[in-house]
Amino acid sequence: MTTEPTFPANPIILLVEDMDNDVRLMQIACKKAGYQNELQRAKNGVEAIAYLKGEGLYGNRDRFPFPTAMLLDLNMPQKDGFEVLTWLKQQPRLKRFPIFVLTASSQERDIELALDLGANGYLVKPSTITELIEMAECLHRWLGFNQFAALP
Repeated sequence: MTTEPTFPANPIILLVEDMDNDVRLMQIACKKAGYQNELQRAKNGVEAIAYLKGEGLYGNRDRFPFPTAMLLDLNMPQKDGFEVLTWLKQQPRLKRFPIFVLTASSQERDIELALDLGANGYLVKPSTITELIEMAECLHRWLGFNQFAALP
């Protein structure tokens, strides 16, 4: 028996990425994978935390809705991905928030630390757009099959 996914109504993905070209490629991949919403973007860890807290520019939740999940780069200016994960781990209200690291690093120590800090998955940026589309499709399907608990 095959179970069809039930996608969250218009899932919102927060992409935390400082490289404009990587953002453009991910936007293309997500569109081809069937995402209906544009990716929300934070350029670094400082912006990501402000977005999640709904502070400053991100206080308008109609314009910047709370995301369904986050794709988080590790190597960024100001606050890196590890600092964001550390902050998230200290937020009881966000303990169930799905976080996937999406980074160029395949270093074992980075993988272990990210997972220890609460990342739900660790994805290494693929080298081709075809592989990136496949990755986006997998994430899209996961969002459909995953059972989401309400955030406290």
